[in-house]
Amino acid sequence: MTFLEELQKQRWDDHRYYHHNRINQFLHLLSASCFLISYVLIFFNPTAAVFVGWLLAMVLRQTGHFFFEPKTYDEVNSATHEYKESVKVGYNLRRKVVLLSIWVLAPLVMLIEPSFFGLLTEAKSLAGFVENTAILWLIIGGGALIFRTVHLFFLMGVQSGLVWFTKILTDPFHDIKIYYKSPYYILKGEMYDDMSEWYAEPVLAK
Repeated sequence: MTFLEELQKQRWDDHRYYHHNRINQFLHLLSASCFLISYVLIFFNPTAAVFVGWLLAMVLRQTGHFFFEPKTYDEVNSATHEYKESVKVGYNLRRKVVLLSIWVLAPLVMLIEPSFFGLLTEAKSLAGFVENTAILWLIIGGGALIFRTVHLFFLMGVQSGLVWFTKILTDPFHDIKIYYKSPYYILKGEMYDDMSEWYAEPVLAK
């Protein structure tokens, strides 16, 4: 596959396996909007950008996955939840639990070790603590992205890793494009996407 073909495939697999629930889709729409705000803020107020990215965008996104997405047998794709978790290119639910645990624990560790073992300048005020927390969360987010990308170099090849890296950075734009109708479906009472519209597309149905 070319780079763009693999990018399309990774996006398609992610959508069809992990985005059946309309509330999950709507939360991804909100999350994507927050991420775009974060992308702009990073140039003017990096601390605010990190907090918007982690506390709003990531919390909304993962709430959809953990609490609304069905984990029973997937009739649409003829796949078990266990199978989908095993072939997930990025962070599956188990890996997300580890990542989110690190995210939550990092500021708590800083309460005990204010310099975070010499990595940061010890905060002398609440504002300093907030800034240090933002730095830690930025390191955790960037580290998680780079770690999985390099890991995929060995598991699936360099192109697959770079495709996933690109997919993650561009997901907010793509999520808005494909989930902007989710509030309409929820108001209609349609709580699950049967993927029929997507499987009807020849390119996506490959």
